[in-house]
Amino acid sequence: MKFTVVHTESSARAGVLETDHGVIETPIFMPVGTQGTVKAVEQRELKEMGAQIILGNTYHLYLRPGTDVLTAMGGLHRFMNWDRPLLTDSGGYQVFSLSDFRKISHDGVTFKSHLDGSSHFFTPASVVGIQRAIGSDIMMVLDECPPFPCDETYALESNGMTVRWAKECRTAWRGSEPLYGHHQSLFAIVQGSVFRHIRTDSAKALTDLDFEGYAVGGLAVGEPAETMYDITEHTVGHLPKEKPRYLMGVGTPENLLESVERGIDMFDCVMPTRNGRNGMLFTRNGRINIRNAQWKSDDRPIDDGFASYTNTNFSRGYLRHLFQVDEILGLQLASIHNLSFYLWLMREARTNIIAGTFASWKRETLERMAPRT
Repeated sequence: MKFTVVHTESSARAGVLETDHGVIETPIFMPVGTQGTVKAVEQRELKEMGAQIILGNTYHLYLRPGTDVLTAMGGLHRFMNWDRPLLTDSGGYQVFSLSDFRKISHDGVTFKSHLDGSSHFFTPASVVGIQRAIGSDIMMVLDECPPFPCDETYALESNGMTVRWAKECRTAWRGSEPLYGHHQSLFAIVQGSVFRHIRTDSAKALTDLDFEGYAVGGLAVGEPAETMYDITEHTVGHLPKEKPRYLMGVGTPENLLESVERGIDMFDCVMPTRNGRNGMLFTRNGRINIRNAQWKSDDRPIDDGFASYTNTNFSRGYLRHLFQVDEILGLQLASIHNLSFYLWLMREARTNIIAGTFASWKRETLERMAPRT
């Protein structure tokens, strides 16, 4: 993997991330395909809207279809017919989100499957092995995402375990080979909750190990937005400039632009697809609930400010009708629209960073998207 920063404006940066499955232009948003599929969106549609990389989840893919199936099928790329880059989360977020179904120990995490109650033990080494079977271009280390709020002692102990697991993941990664003939990078995850000194220590310990990229984890879990921005900016200041930076699980369009300004290169979030399936659509002029009666006879596109399949072919009135009659097509078109918007937003951010106009463009964009009173 090769990462090159091609232009900066203050801390915001435009880069190029080269993988064996293609080039990724950053800043980039990664649609979430947890179980080997982006919900309600076909792979062909993802390519048409400009998705350069998508995300899968180690925990869920381990359970279904399982590493035996993925290995027999030649990895996730072939299994889902996706020839562009893939990133896999390690399952560390499930340590947070499935707290009722797991038990953490010194050596790893025991999960009780949310499907059938069966027990599964994830170690740093086994997580690397699962991701080898998946064949993702970017693999994440096993970590613990601590809850918010948590006390300083918990955050300190949790981060110590995360750093130890990162070392073990790195050893397993260096001691194994890819299964499908392409390079797999390993990214570390900086933790520490909202405690700046723990974030500093975490970043230093992980950068000393020289991973190919670094993620900022443990944010967007309930803390105020300004706290998230502050911790992101602080953490980025302790990460190497020549390596890609990934803010995990974030977030709203506003979150993305604020974080790009602070030096983040990569994002993922379920929000565009999850909100879309519930009728909440993102536009340049703010969010709209397409279920509302005011759109009943509106023949305008959702947002005519950028080209997308939904904008070009369907009206607000028709999309509202689909939701009113519970047609699956409504979920599909809304998801396509929201993902197209997120990808367009990142392309515009990159264009403006290169042009040296990001700060003014960001300010104008956030003002336009702000909720109306």
